[in-house]
Amino acid sequence: MKSLGIIKIPGAADSAFDHAAFDPKTRRVFIAHTARSTVEVIDHDAGRHETTLPGFPGVAGAVADDGEILVTNRGSASLAWLDAATFETKAVFKTGARPNGAAIVKHLSLGIVACIGDERETPTLHAFGLNDQKHTSIDLPGRPRWCVTDAEAKRVFLCIRDPSMVLVASLPNLLPIAQWKLPSGGAHGLDIDHSRGRLYAACDDGALVELDSTSGEVANVWPITGPPDVTFFNPATGRVHVAIGEPGLVETIDPRTGTAIQTTTGVGAHTTALVVPDQLYVISPTHGGILVVADA
Repeated sequence: MKSLGIIKIPGAADSAFDHAAFDPKTRRVFIAHTARSTVEVIDHDAGRHETTLPGFPGVAGAVADDGEILVTNRGSASLAWLDAATFETKAVFKTGARPNGAAIVKHLSLGIVACIGDERETPTLHAFGLNDQKHTSIDLPGRPRWCVTDAEAKRVFLCIRDPSMVLVASLPNLLPIAQWKLPSGGAHGLDIDHSRGRLYAACDDGALVELDSTSGEVANVWPITGPPDVTFFNPATGRVHVAIGEPGLVETIDPRTGTAIQTTTGVGAHTTALVVPDQLYVISPTHGGILVVADA
């Protein structure tokens, strides 16, 4: 994919980042700067770093929906709810130990977060009513990675590392529905094609697995170059982008044809943000910020 330039982030060189999200309403990208316990905000239309938001201990990820942002804080076992326009923290919810993957559904005022746990707590999945603060949680069969919801927000899909699977639960009550075992170990990055009813799970053992999001049936398996992290499906192009920190590249697969291409990024660039319809932000410590590439 064609490089469109670099957006510098203060303190990004040789630092550590995690999951990021684009908010279409404000046209901003929110990036978890894990090493600095901050959230970096990018003005997409201006192509520049806008501000640094402090106070997010061990921040692990950000998700967005129509002007609302959720941020997971591993260092304080909490989930922060932000206004994407004003940067105001609207509420902070206590979670299980080491919150990781998250999802937000604005029209239901619902926040979802999967927690890794620690020596005292087992892994858990939580759902929070953002306005009424109603809280539901369930125990998980293994370490959680990323999660997404279906188009109607009736189900949440969650990658579990070991045993490698996609766990399915109902929303908002988190009643268990299914555990779909994957043919590759270490389920990690996850996204969904709502129009075709397909899930894409990138696995540590070097595979991208395509699943039917209704039945869990495996439709395709494609090899990838190395252990993956953040995975995005672009509904505008129909392609899946998998960030691989070592050796530092993005593997792009077109599920309709099986065609795969590789875009060299930088060592440690394991996290991205998809700016629909046509750009992918690769957060790269080697580049001191964001390597912007075209998805066209």
